[in-house]
Amino acid sequence: MSEPQEYTRSGYWYPDGGNVSTVDVLNMLRRYRAAETAMRARTRASMGMNETDLMALRFLLREQRAGRIVRPIDIAKMLDISTASTTTLIDRLEKGGHVRREPHPTDRRAGVVVPTVSSDEEVRATLGAMHRRMLALVDELSDDERAVVTRFLAGMTAAIEEASDLDQELRDAIRDEKDTGTAR
Repeated sequence: MSEPQEYTRSGYWYPDGGNVSTVDVLNMLRRYRAAETAMRARTRASMGMNETDLMALRFLLREQRAGRIVRPIDIAKMLDISTASTTTLIDRLEKGGHVRREPHPTDRRAGVVVPTVSSDEEVRATLGAMHRRMLALVDELSDDERAVVTRFLAGMTAAIEEASDLDQELRDAIRDEKDTGTAR
């Protein structure tokens, strides 16, 4: 009778083949997500913001770099929040010195939201070194390697988005069943 195999890497019943396994890849992806989540929490804490505030500020900075103006409704759409919540968010960011309201350059009835220079500098100081390390790592990859990584991440994104769509379909079916007393 042969000795039982050790299944150390996966933690499951699959033998360790010596190569990087599917489980190893998924575990590394989980580790990356945990590190990113922790980094975002540190950034929010250092800037005194919540997740929605940080998302809005990143959106404003990105749009400003692209030369686009941002109205409050643009923030509401991007975040998928109500206009009342958007007003509260902008008030909070303005009070924190991260944004300012300005008149729309061509529409007297509208206003725009602009990130402050100090806010841009704070984001760069907080995240700049990490972004440089990330860019350097990607720059070390060959074109073929970048294509493989991009295809993998796009596939993972699609798998998660599909799961979200299926989750919503399930919630809708359960709600419909409760409302009508019948299954779809």
